[in-house]
Amino acid sequence: MPVNSFEHYPMSWKPDRSSLKRPYYQSLAHLLEEDITNGFLAPGTKLPPQRELADFLDLNFTTITRAYKICEMKGLIYAVTGSGTFISPNATRSITISADRLTCNIDLGFVASFERTSPYLKEVLSTVMEKRYFDQLLNYNDPTGIPHQKMAAVNWMENLGVDASPEQVSIVSGAQNALAISLTALFEPGQKIATDLYTYSNFIEIAKMYHIQLVPIAGDECGMSPAELDKQCSHTSIHGVFLMPSCCNPTTVMMTDHRKKALACVIKKHDLIIIEDDIYAFFTAGVVTDYKQPMFNLLPEQTVYICSTSKALCSGLRVAYMVYGERFKEKILRAIFNINVKTSSLNAEIVTELILSGKAHDIISKKKQLVQEANNLYFEYFPARKHYEHPLSFFRWLSINPYHNALQLEANLHERGIRIYHSDRFLSGQTTPNKYLRVALSSTNSLEELRVGLRVLKEYLEEKELL
Repeated sequence: MPVNSFEHYPMSWKPDRSSLKRPYYQSLAHLLEEDITNGFLAPGTKLPPQRELADFLDLNFTTITRAYKICEMKGLIYAVTGSGTFISPNATRSITISADRLTCNIDLGFVASFERTSPYLKEVLSTVMEKRYFDQLLNYNDPTGIPHQKMAAVNWMENLGVDASPEQVSIVSGAQNALAISLTALFEPGQKIATDLYTYSNFIEIAKMYHIQLVPIAGDECGMSPAELDKQCSHTSIHGVFLMPSCCNPTTVMMTDHRKKALACVIKKHDLIIIEDDIYAFFTAGVVTDYKQPMFNLLPEQTVYICSTSKALCSGLRVAYMVYGERFKEKILRAIFNINVKTSSLNAEIVTELILSGKAHDIISKKKQLVQEANNLYFEYFPARKHYEHPLSFFRWLSINPYHNALQLEANLHERGIRIYHSDRFLSGQTTPNKYLRVALSSTNSLEELRVGLRVLKEYLEEKELL
């Protein structure tokens, strides 16, 4: 029997004891998942302490612990040491962001890659079709890339300060594919990866699918805090860290070289695996004065470096380069074979020809121009508020006043012809009182269309007193 009377005792969640079946921990976890999914427990709700719930249900404390652990592994709840257990911000829905489902007129949500540069590819496609070894691009051979394609990749990444050999490189089907391969190869279900508080929403979703727990780490304008990471590693078993140091999606924060070195010391101390998603490096290296090197150069045997060509060159080709040390090579190659069988040699050859012909640099130069024009237009409507904002970001992180319902805000803007995403989609764990909108600048068909979208957005936010 319960020790205490709960007849008039306030609890955020009171599951029905009579509906539980053996094994109780699985049944309780199922009830909790149902109540979250059905909206009875809102994101951010603090769950009853485990001992209190055990007393209420007249169950063993370890039964509650096991039930909470199941839901935590599914990404439905998260624990904060010393504060309690909470419903995850994205527990009730998939937060994957894609180009699908667009029914409004102007897209300020999905971060595309200024695809107006696609005509640059036409001449290269003809050249690839005429290559004497064209048939070799259509078979199962060289599953991680043909040797000359890997050499072109190494030369390409030298511009970013990456010091690697072709033997350390695998060509995969885009950054998203590289992330899935990294999690499959190097992590087990239930293990934990540290991330920024706000991080890439599709990585949150992939981690959820692989039952990897994300641990949010506070940071500042220089990036993730080394002290906070060290503190979390001391309190809990963390196996890896996910970083986007060149331009964090969604916050646009660029990690300074000093911060990279400080983080490297903590990461080395705790022997963490780094997943370094450097998709925006080509718009940072040579543009931002403090860009010196990737994390890979500091800890090559602990890092999987991902260099996607999607934003820099062409999103539809789905080509990315994975760079890794000998420590991870066997596991990563096994995961690539099991997941991909092989990456398209034809697509990789198109990217290789872009690099070797010099047209890749022409595309990047054109995109830098387009990005600069889009950012100049954005700052006409929303003047820069932070000195550390990336000068050539494909998106902006707009601070707004708190709003009671993120989904409703997105829906209201959708009714006005705009798709945009609220900051709750990017939370890797605990909630925060600060609220933002991620404003994509790279998906409209013209500057004029972007201007209309920004004007409508500003008018709405001013009308609702959200700025």
